[in-house]
Amino acid sequence: MLKVVISGVNLVEGGILSVLQDSLRSIGKLKKIYNLDITVLIHDKELIEDNIDRSCFNFVEFPLIKTSWLKRLKFEYIESKTISQQITPDLWISLHDITPNVDCKMQVVYCHNPSVFYTIDVKRFFYDIKFSLFCLFYKYLYQINIKRNAYVIIQQKWIRNAFKQMYGVNSIISYPIQKMSQNIEEININEVIAIDAKKTTFFYPSFPRIFKNFEVACKAAEFLERKTKAFQLIITLNGSENKYAKEIISRYGHVESIHFIGIQKRAVVQRLYQDTDCLIFSSKLETWGLPISEFKEFNKKMLLADLPYAHETLGDYQTVNFFDPDDYMELADQMEGVINNTIGFVGNQREEPSQPFFDDWDKLMIFLLNKATEA
Repeated sequence: MLKVVISGVNLVEGGILSVLQDSLRSIGKLKKIYNLDITVLIHDKELIEDNIDRSCFNFVEFPLIKTSWLKRLKFEYIESKTISQQITPDLWISLHDITPNVDCKMQVVYCHNPSVFYTIDVKRFFYDIKFSLFCLFYKYLYQINIKRNAYVIIQQKWIRNAFKQMYGVNSIISYPIQKMSQNIEEININEVIAIDAKKTTFFYPSFPRIFKNFEVACKAAEFLERKTKAFQLIITLNGSENKYAKEIISRYGHVESIHFIGIQKRAVVQRLYQDTDCLIFSSKLETWGLPISEFKEFNKKMLLADLPYAHETLGDYQTVNFFDPDDYMELADQMEGVINNTIGFVGNQREEPSQPFFDDWDKLMIFLLNKATEA
């Protein structure tokens, strides 16, 4: 029998929770094949989706870990040690960045927090204090125990290169392939925003974090509005979300062509993908860039930040141009080209990552279980 521990006590919502769901869905299918005894350390087992067979797992809940960083660190470096000595696992997979202090034949960590690669200025430090502290300290949290891991799982080539340079570790690239449903929910989009069919509509959907760089898109729209009113830019914030969003509204709320619609549910975003003409994505930092993957399925025009994550996320695609994320004039010029249908697209080509590389969780889990069996 192969004993496996999957630690996801800090994963409670959004994309990072889907990492836990996907990993359990895959390893659950392999339980009988590999004769697995699987223990899952989790915030709350009720977070597990109904289509995952819970009988495959031994759940241990830790509902208080997220209440403070001290409790999180105690869990990673003290409590996990005790758990590992009690279970004596062959494979320990930590899905939330930090490499715990455990006794284990083979250890793996999944790193998805990109904050170590972002330089924050003093002015913006207090817009998002939690993220700002991550920027300062996560580099060192990543470093603790990291060489205990047989593999570090990351999402893109550029992060692999950065981790190799910073920490000298082996890494696996695993793409989080996420397909949107082809059945677009029927909703009354006019209750959210009235899209003028006579205008070219640009869409930038994202939660307002300081690295999302909404200001370059807003400033481009402000500049372009002086030349033409034949467009509208839809942005998913309204100023109530945080200090950064409030600052964006105070600086660009007067621009008539920008429509600030606030955070929307997935069905609304999907409908806007269908109804808008062009995606703008100016974020300066992503481990993936999910809106790029989602919008790609609609085969429409995109204007993306000219950064490694955007090229790698997009893969093979024709109707795309890239812009300097600090140059609003370049973005405004490209937007004008889309409006007038005069833009020449540069396109993008996929670059195959070097091995080990897996494009789904099933292949990744088989690889890890085979390695654990050999250990």
